[in-house]
Amino acid sequence: MTVTLIENFRAVFYTPFYAAFALGAYKAEGVDVRMQTSVAANQTLKSLATGTGQVSWGGPMRVMHAHDDDPACDIVSFCEVVGRDPFYLIGREPNAAFGMNDLVGKTLAEVTEVPTPWYCLQHDLRLAGVDPAGIRRAPPRTMGENVERLRTGEVDVIQVFEPLAHDAVAQGIGHIWYAAASRGPATYTTFNATRRFLASNADTALRMTRAMFRTQKWIAAHDAPALAAAVAEYFPDIPAATLAGCYAGYRANGVWNTNPLQHRAGLEWLRDAMLGCGAIKTKFAFEDLADMRFAEQVVHEDPPVL
Repeated sequence: MTVTLIENFRAVFYTPFYAAFALGAYKAEGVDVRMQTSVAANQTLKSLATGTGQVSWGGPMRVMHAHDDDPACDIVSFCEVVGRDPFYLIGREPNAAFGMNDLVGKTLAEVTEVPTPWYCLQHDLRLAGVDPAGIRRAPPRTMGENVERLRTGEVDVIQVFEPLAHDAVAQGIGHIWYAAASRGPATYTTFNATRRFLASNADTALRMTRAMFRTQKWIAAHDAPALAAAVAEYFPDIPAATLAGCYAGYRANGVWNTNPLQHRAGLEWLRDAMLGCGAIKTKFAFEDLADMRFAEQVVHEDPPVL
């Protein structure tokens, strides 16, 4: 069958998904997968319910929201790809010994395009004994606009992903204060599908998961410039050296999984972050939201790298 895989939105931290296409991983597994971009990040999961697509990638945050809104929801994640938070805090001044208390009294421009980065940072703050409500937050702007606000001194620290973090540091605009991935597992991006699809198309789901595992093995076996060259067509506006620099940082911080197994601790951390800020009301169990049978099978099989 032909599977329509819904792309959440174009982002550097989603690179393993593009690498699977660039390396021919799905073809190697005998499954016809075609990518289609979502009309908006908050509409990605709806494509599974309407039949626009059969599988999507995106944050388990959306899966939790869907289950919280509708207890009958049958969407689950079945392959984890981005297991740690890919966002950074970039400050105007160097701060090698950063702690969450350092945000008190500063003006922070948090991510407003999507909610997960701020959900997670609020949980970091609470765990450090800092009330997120006490943080002075700048009026909402895009991440790109916030880089300029950091340059002009309008804000003290910004929350951004790559390549904005790389560029801000390279241009002398700011300094990395905090790589959110350093907190450890915090499930960020998975393959998602309905339980109905997984039940009736188990072999397809297995092949997609195996294709991703083989892609993960390829990424682990190659350096950042090789990965940048492999996926260059997906990021035509980003110079190869910049892309490689972004990848070197993400690899060093363990942003990407090396196998498709979803970390229970990572999903529970994200769940607790969402509960803590009132984004959801239900304390879901891991099994409510994830189906790891395909990932477990391919890890046991240990297929060869592409």
